[in-house]
Amino acid sequence: MKITYIGHSCFVVENNAGGKIATDPYKKGSVPGLAAPDIEADEVICSHGHSDHNAFDEVSAPAEPWGGDFKILSIKTYHDNMKGILRGRNNVTRFEVDGLKFVHMGDIGCDLTDTQLDEIKGCDVLMIPVGGFFTINARQAREMVNLIEPRAVIPMHYRGDTFGYAQIGRREDFEKLFEDSGRKMISAGSVLETLPGEKAVILMEPLRKM
Repeated sequence: MKITYIGHSCFVVENNAGGKIATDPYKKGSVPGLAAPDIEADEVICSHGHSDHNAFDEVSAPAEPWGGDFKILSIKTYHDNMKGILRGRNNVTRFEVDGLKFVHMGDIGCDLTDTQLDEIKGCDVLMIPVGGFFTINARQAREMVNLIEPRAVIPMHYRGDTFGYAQIGRREDFEKLFEDSGRKMISAGSVLETLPGEKAVILMEPLRKM
């Protein structure tokens, strides 16, 4: 298993057989400070239709496609707390890689129902937006982590010194909320190849920063 954080809400997760799944590829120029994704994958999942999450054309098919199954489940949610009136729908996606359960929250902006929570509770890796404005904010994301109880949390959709939308918050706002949580803080750069044994917040840096 290998996780590469391309930037914004885009990751590439590769299994031990070489199969790759990409999440929420962004269109070149759509996210300030990030270069084109320039990635390849066997499967592509997009949480919704906005250009910073739905650029299929930025993902190339590999020369030798992998023929496996990532066991993908889409869970219908909303991009806002008004049942999509403001920003439309959003898909939360659960998928499996090498026996590990991943959950990508997309641009979630609403609470989860009990049924939806049951589908993702206790996952191995939770990729969750933390920047607010367009999505849930850092405090709402922290509360959602409490409900989902993942093994590892990877914050996404945040602003850094040289990248990200001006309207959204910084990752540090999310980090501070875990100071007394008992979760280990792990700085992983842009690539992670091994999950920690204990519960953790994994801090990843965009690979495609300009």
